[in-house]
Amino acid sequence: MLYSVIIPVYNRPDEIRELLNSLSLQSYKHFEVLVIEDGSTIGCKNVVEEFKDLLDVHYYFKENSGQGFSRNFGFKRAKGNYFVVFDSDCLVPGRYFQTVTEHIKESDFDFWGGPDKAHPDFTATQKAINFSMTSILTTGGIRGRKKHLGNYHPRSFNMGISRDAFEKSGGYRITRMGEDIELSIRLEKLGFTSAFLEDAYVYHKRRTSLSEFFKQLHFFGRARINIGRFYSDEVKPVHWFPLLFTTGLLLSVLFLLFDISRLPLLIYFIYAISLFTAGLIREKKITVAFLGALAAFIQLSAYAMGFLSEMISGTNNKP
Repeated sequence: MLYSVIIPVYNRPDEIRELLNSLSLQSYKHFEVLVIEDGSTIGCKNVVEEFKDLLDVHYYFKENSGQGFSRNFGFKRAKGNYFVVFDSDCLVPGRYFQTVTEHIKESDFDFWGGPDKAHPDFTATQKAINFSMTSILTTGGIRGRKKHLGNYHPRSFNMGISRDAFEKSGGYRITRMGEDIELSIRLEKLGFTSAFLEDAYVYHKRRTSLSEFFKQLHFFGRARINIGRFYSDEVKPVHWFPLLFTTGLLLSVLFLLFDISRLPLLIYFIYAISLFTAGLIREKKITVAFLGALAAFIQLSAYAMGFLSEMISGTNNKP
């Protein structure tokens, strides 16, 4: 068996049903699926049972320990040569495994990641959030590059790792707060090669409301500081940009209120118009374009607040 799909889940049975359904439609069939119930109070065992005739699927229940350690739990029980990690809120296009297999035959890499896209059936808010997280006009747009081999840090919503890489690294050593990036950096330091597979994408639902999106990005900001506790050189200038952006926005509002200058706020207004225009060109819907611009401001400000709060708190999450 070539692939073992590892899916940690916490209180999201409806998402698991949609994800498993998408996996049942794969053109390449040589994979097993391990669903790891991470101490949920709303279980998905019955949902998994619905797919027993369609997939080689296995269900495990364990005490809550977070997604990183739940993935390790799955890795230790997996039979495949490669372990593939998806978040429960993803949908996987039908040629995903066929695409990855073709890349493995062509190139030599030990772990990989791919991009995420918005499914046509996503809500306007979900499409707007996807735009914000993938646009080159925000920091989200720098996460992946075309035909990129080496020095790429996959994210665990769409990530694969060879059995050898797992066995030599031990998998995740933190369970939250940037656990996927920490693993990617450690694999790289161990000499393993990464790849960004542009055409091995998933549809990632992320959050269904802007308030939930704010919470998620606040957590991402905290996670970057946590990664810096392990690798100080991994808090780069680009990771400071959201904090500078948010500070500048606040100062711009103060300048306007105290009648000092309107120019700084005008710059932010031009940026918002640029976001709206880019969103309109991509999505061709005014509502999505407007929400996309709003989501970008939320993305940067929430990340900045999380980044700053974790930096001030000094909480040490090293094992």
